[in-house]
Amino acid sequence: MKILANDGISDLGKQLLEEAGFTVITEKVDQADLIAAVNEQNIEMILVRSATTVRKEVIDACPGVKLIGRGGVGMDNIDVAYAREKGVIVINTPASSSQSVAELVMGQLFSISRFLQDSYKNMETGDFSALKKKYAKGVELRGKTLGIIGFGRIGQSLTSYALGVGMDVIASDRHTETAKIQVPIGTNNVVTVEITPTSSLDELLKKSDYISIHVPKQADGSAVIAANEFAKMKKGVRLVNAARGGVIDESALLEALNSGQVAAAGIDVFENEPNPRKDLLSHPNIACTPHIGAATLEAQDRIGEELASLIIGQFVSK
Repeated sequence: MKILANDGISDLGKQLLEEAGFTVITEKVDQADLIAAVNEQNIEMILVRSATTVRKEVIDACPGVKLIGRGGVGMDNIDVAYAREKGVIVINTPASSSQSVAELVMGQLFSISRFLQDSYKNMETGDFSALKKKYAKGVELRGKTLGIIGFGRIGQSLTSYALGVGMDVIASDRHTETAKIQVPIGTNNVVTVEITPTSSLDELLKKSDYISIHVPKQADGSAVIAANEFAKMKKGVRLVNAARGGVIDESALLEALNSGQVAAAGIDVFENEPNPRKDLLSHPNIACTPHIGAATLEAQDRIGEELASLIIGQFVSK
């Protein structure tokens, strides 16, 4: 069986699939040529990350496709329900990238607390003494409250890191079961902390010094955080979005930044990827990264291994 890993796959994932008898093609196919390439090469499985989309028209035009796989968590670039209705298996790897995304968010939290992103831009050409004065109002994470919107695997992994640096954590989620968070101390010790999320987003918005959002893109396309939600936040709040573009209203975010309601933001995902708004990229109080939450060697190996395991389980183990 032929697999097109159109957005790439780790060497480990490719090796495991090939050892199981699959042919894995990793040459990138442009979106416009995807249907033709799949049919001409008799591709039976399409693996994607976030760049390639597999919509109804692809599914209808490629009847030989038996499986669509997403290397990562969110599947908004795949028409999942329609594919399954047509008998196509759809898989993803929700557990593999949680730690990497959580670490990126922690990096963003440090960056937007100490003006790292802006100082990186200005050190080479700026006046040292003036910049030192400009960045003299940084804040510490320890002792601050981090509100986490969406308390799934990534939110819980982030909680572990945040507790480790001395932050208080509150969470909101539709599910309010208590979670036992493992906080590693060094390599051999673990402390367990229980966190019970609230179903009240308003409560989290009012209490948080920092906010990180970890929810999927909404089915109706609406933003989870818009002008109304910004108005309920503490003045000077800092927030991070490493979930999906569109869950934060970008225009409302810019207004909140310019008014001082939001002190700074870390943004890894954008509404118009791969061509984000220039006023977001150039804003001095936004730390931008190009959708790299899961882009670590370790996460990519875990993703490749999980995809291979799921595919082998479906088509070999049976």
